[in-house]
Amino acid sequence: MDTNAIYVMWLRDMKRFLRAKSRIIGMLMMPLFFLLGLGLGLGGLIHLSTGGTYFNFIVPGIVGMSLLFTSIFTGSAVLWDRQFGFLKEILVTPNSRASIVIGRIAGGGTTVVMQSFIVIAISMLIGFQINPSPIALLAVVFMILIATTFISLGLTLGSMISDFQGFQLVTSFFTMPLFFLSNSLFPASSLPSYVQDILFLNPLTYGVDGLRIALLGTGTFPIWVDLIAMLISSAIMISIAVYAFNRTDVG
Repeated sequence: MDTNAIYVMWLRDMKRFLRAKSRIIGMLMMPLFFLLGLGLGLGGLIHLSTGGTYFNFIVPGIVGMSLLFTSIFTGSAVLWDRQFGFLKEILVTPNSRASIVIGRIAGGGTTVVMQSFIVIAISMLIGFQINPSPIALLAVVFMILIATTFISLGLTLGSMISDFQGFQLVTSFFTMPLFFLSNSLFPASSLPSYVQDILFLNPLTYGVDGLRIALLGTGTFPIWVDLIAMLISSAIMISIAVYAFNRTDVG
């Protein structure tokens, strides 16, 4: 691993993020829409058998959704870099491609976690209550693991797909099922058994459940199960992203 290459790729993504104010605002619109429309609009009509308000229940799910959508979209940077020749420039350097992938994951992960903090801050302003416990700090760990898993997926897709329209279609094919077939909007126990079988194969399920335990103190699984599941999914997806990036066509 070349730490200098990782740092340069991280710094590049950070500068792009801080200079694109419209991008930050645009990526916050969907989480805010779900918070206001579902959390506040329908929250009073939905009663959870597990106790607590639906608004508090849904906030970790909306944070997970924000991480999912923004992380996968990060893979489009590969297409832009290929189009403008930057990809060819970084691949002819002596730095390993694994270092470049890790740098992209680090940069993208930092930006999407920052956006997630904004979502949580806005949620707290409109009534979200965090469980005051040291375990709440684990929410940052789960945010990083969710971001790592799905940025790796985005980089994999970006390495395999050469046009923007195809990338958008394929990412939509992944993001919507991953989001709706998780426990982001509804408790797993309230879903049919055959849906639960699919839900338990979805890494976002464990990421959101870990966030829910960290922020609220309650969840479906023990927190160590969520943590191990997210560590495994992150490791697998990083390996796949490095393999795909090694085989990418620079154009």
